[in-house]
Amino acid sequence: MDLIATIDRKLQELDERSLTRRRRIVETPCAPRLEVGGRPMLAFCSNDYLGLAAHPRVVAALREGAELYGAGSGASHLISGHGRAHAQLEERLAEFEGPHLEAARALYFCTGYMANLATLCTLGDDLDAEIFSESLNHASLIDGARLARASVKVYPHADLDALALLLAASNAPTKLVVTDSVFSMDGDLAPLPAMLALCERHGAWLVVDDAHGFGTLGANGRGALEHFALRSPNLVYIGTLGKAAGVGGAFVAAHASIIELMIQRARPYIYSTAAPPALAHALLTSIEIIGSAEGAARRAHLHSLIVRFGGELDLKRWRHAPSDTAIQPVIIGSNEEALRAGAGLYGQGLWVPAIRPPTVPAGTARLRVTLSAAHTHEEVTQLAAALNELERT
Repeated sequence: MDLIATIDRKLQELDERSLTRRRRIVETPCAPRLEVGGRPMLAFCSNDYLGLAAHPRVVAALREGAELYGAGSGASHLISGHGRAHAQLEERLAEFEGPHLEAARALYFCTGYMANLATLCTLGDDLDAEIFSESLNHASLIDGARLARASVKVYPHADLDALALLLAASNAPTKLVVTDSVFSMDGDLAPLPAMLALCERHGAWLVVDDAHGFGTLGANGRGALEHFALRSPNLVYIGTLGKAAGVGGAFVAAHASIIELMIQRARPYIYSTAAPPALAHALLTSIEIIGSAEGAARRAHLHSLIVRFGGELDLKRWRHAPSDTAIQPVIIGSNEEALRAGAGLYGQGLWVPAIRPPTVPAGTARLRVTLSAAHTHEEVTQLAAALNELERT
């Protein structure tokens, strides 16, 4: 009981600091209009940026995949779990990202967290390697850097001068610069062209976690590399398939030699049961839609919603952080006020999550609005009006 009392004290401390997190049960498919706990809600909290999670063609492909391959894979990829659908998806992803990489090959993972851990622990598996990590990187990149044997240096957000000094001072034979492309809590873009130039100058890998850019950025939805028209043998690209692609998992795309090394050495890959092949089968349809005229139309609509939302906000105390991506933060400050604001919206049938430390720095608690191509202009106007009114009460 003393052990439980210790745990209970930790839980009480979280509650006293307004840091307790609650789960809500969603009864309906992922979409802007949901049923949550028995009541209808208009949600602005999903990362389903293109509205593909409930797309009829993707759902039909998932059903077809289950009929073809069953419900599960049964083993890790290196035992007997690597199915035809996994192989086809990896070939398609390598082709999709190939214009930006040398000798591209792709590797599919169950989650983006696993993909990031595997990449950093494989490339940074050397005591004389160095990892240069962006200060606002996602937790999975931070954890991957901690687990790698390489030493880690953190540079300030988007500070190219600081990064240049760190690289110039490094004598490490293996250098990894690691960054989000779209920062998940602020929605801004990393300065990837200048970062790649630094990496090429100093013989470093540039590892780009494009979780929130894949599918939404670039003329063909190939993500941040296409958006910035980048191509280099120094690039290691990580894309998430549970956000804009609407299904689940993630992939690493890089030179074929890197991918082969990960197959041989990446512990999160080697020792995990492969994702159900039905998911990979459904993702083939997702990738087809992303690269099609329909995908381009969905990205154009999403961009129009981003412009509409920013244009209709009229905040005095709170701050709408500038972002050209689907992530639209409204920074409030205190944990308590952010929670009250989120609860106020929820009471009006609008679901926007309040994000608090340690996910964001202390004093920058916020409402994290995420827009989807499945939203309408009228729904975005409704949210903006509710935020404007709520701030004044």
